[in-house]
Amino acid sequence: MSEFVPASRVSRIKSSASVAAAARVRELKAEGRRILDLTVGEPDFDTPGHIKAAAVEAISRGETKYTSVTGTPALQTAILQTLEQRTGLHYTPAEITIGGGAKQVIFTAFMASLDAGDEVIVPAPYWVSYPDMVLANEGTPVVVACGEDTGFKLTPEVLAGAITGRTKWVILNAPSNPTGAVYSRDELRALADVLAAFPHVYVLTDEIYDQIYFGAGKLTSLVEVAPELKDRILAVNGVSKAYAMTGWRLGYAAGPAPVIAAINKLQSQISSCPSSVSQAAAVAALTGDQSFVRESLDVYRTRRDTAVAALNAVDGLSCTTPEGAFYAYVNCAGVIGRTAPDGTVIGDDQDFTLYLLDAASVAVIQGSAYGLGPYFRISYATSLDVIEESIAAIDKAVRALN
Repeated sequence: MSEFVPASRVSRIKSSASVAAAARVRELKAEGRRILDLTVGEPDFDTPGHIKAAAVEAISRGETKYTSVTGTPALQTAILQTLEQRTGLHYTPAEITIGGGAKQVIFTAFMASLDAGDEVIVPAPYWVSYPDMVLANEGTPVVVACGEDTGFKLTPEVLAGAITGRTKWVILNAPSNPTGAVYSRDELRALADVLAAFPHVYVLTDEIYDQIYFGAGKLTSLVEVAPELKDRILAVNGVSKAYAMTGWRLGYAAGPAPVIAAINKLQSQISSCPSSVSQAAAVAALTGDQSFVRESLDVYRTRRDTAVAALNAVDGLSCTTPEGAFYAYVNCAGVIGRTAPDGTVIGDDQDFTLYLLDAASVAVIQGSAYGLGPYFRISYATSLDVIEESIAAIDKAVRALN
């Protein structure tokens, strides 16, 4: 039997760093170690009861068959109403797509639009999957560093300098995973002014954390600030984060009808349609009682404030206050070059995260996985007790360094 050789698209990409970290934590726990896990990118809350009840009722009604590739009429209506409420803009059914999670929607968007050599501008720090999704679909990720001095945000100057004749997409993720960074209206307007000069460039706005926003009012979307770019913006969202529905796998996007048609054509051959039961649950999430969203936001804010204060009190670490999502991106430059008690030199942020796992039993993810070091990401989508115990353990481990 000949040896299996994966397709080149598989060899071009890496496994997800966050998925790998979660798997390693599970392995260590299975070995009997108690690990304080700050890697998890999902809410620790249960899905609200009325959403689960809607799914059970759908099953009882026999709504367990294929749906249209574009989703049920009820979910289409719920998404269109949600988009209009949040952006003030009117979309039609031909301008939305529904998939098995926002992650699948993004991947399919790249599959539908990228040819070999097409470029995608990826601001770093980035969600770990963006560059590999581009590579898997024969595109070229153009990673541009957006440091702490700019709030981890893309600036007009950097954007203009990165665009070429081959640029197909720019990715904007706000609130950001891993930094929690958010763009102001003025910052979005400045980026839109640059984009106005490059009509061949599309923008993918990943807004999956848009309801986990700690500022006043609601988060502002690029398409709100620059409605003249509506025919070039694909706004991706879903129910996973705001409604604690990660396992339900239901995401959606709104954008130009030709892009949506191409995505839906692929979707018809990939998975036919999203889960009918998840669609019923998503209708309840989007149209039902929103108190869970408000209440969980208050919990996240308390956790954020506790985590940031405690991290900034650790010698050698510093952390800006995230404006959204449930992550903090911690600068660990102050510990690089120091020596662990066993003589190991902390050479980079990956060395430091491995040291924390070994010496403190705390699992975090190195910033280099997100394209910008020396940092590490923590998730505060876990209990306040775990956050406080974890950072106390980090502090003790840092104090042990020479």
